[in-house]
Amino acid sequence: MRKLVVGTFLSLDGVMQAPGGPDEDRDGGFEHGGWLVPHFDDQLGQLMDEWIARCGVLLLGRKTYEIFAAHWPRVSGDTDPVAATLNSVPKYVATRTLDTATWHNTTLLSGDVAEQVGKLKQQPGGEIQVHGSGNLTQTLMANDLVDEHRLTTFPVVLGSGKRLFADGAVPRAFTLAETTTTSTGVTVTRYERAGRLEHGSFALD
Repeated sequence: MRKLVVGTFLSLDGVMQAPGGPDEDRDGGFEHGGWLVPHFDDQLGQLMDEWIARCGVLLLGRKTYEIFAAHWPRVSGDTDPVAATLNSVPKYVATRTLDTATWHNTTLLSGDVAEQVGKLKQQPGGEIQVHGSGNLTQTLMANDLVDEHRLTTFPVVLGSGKRLFADGAVPRAFTLAETTTTSTGVTVTRYERAGRLEHGSFALD
């Protein structure tokens, strides 16, 4: 059975919108696109390489797919291990608008995406990795399909924008499995699903 892993770049206030460039996602008038770039160092790049190497299937929302498909096919896998992985693995895109996909080994998912992803998880092989893809991630979390969150948190506050854990997120407990801090103050944490949220009280009897 495959593990489904969601990898997300976050600000300190939980925003995941447009981390990589000004025009990545301007929904809602967002003006802070590219906020992670000044903090990306070689150490973080090495961690990303190691995580991508575990990818057996790439699962993306339409917007993130279009960003990836415009970039990675132009990068040679002979010199870039991330490109070698992403360009070769099976890719699935959750979309209501795309009719065709030109990136090698890409399949479009329509209809009940949660049901189809559930079937993908039943297959043997490497990780199903989701990167970015905010709307898709909300669907996956709502249907309890996420086995692990890999959160890369940058030392910035944005004040507005799309958040990973938005209002209405399903309560869940997670176990901290790994954490690293980079030279630029970025924290990289891996959380594994641990079941239902438990409650307690400090009140005196």
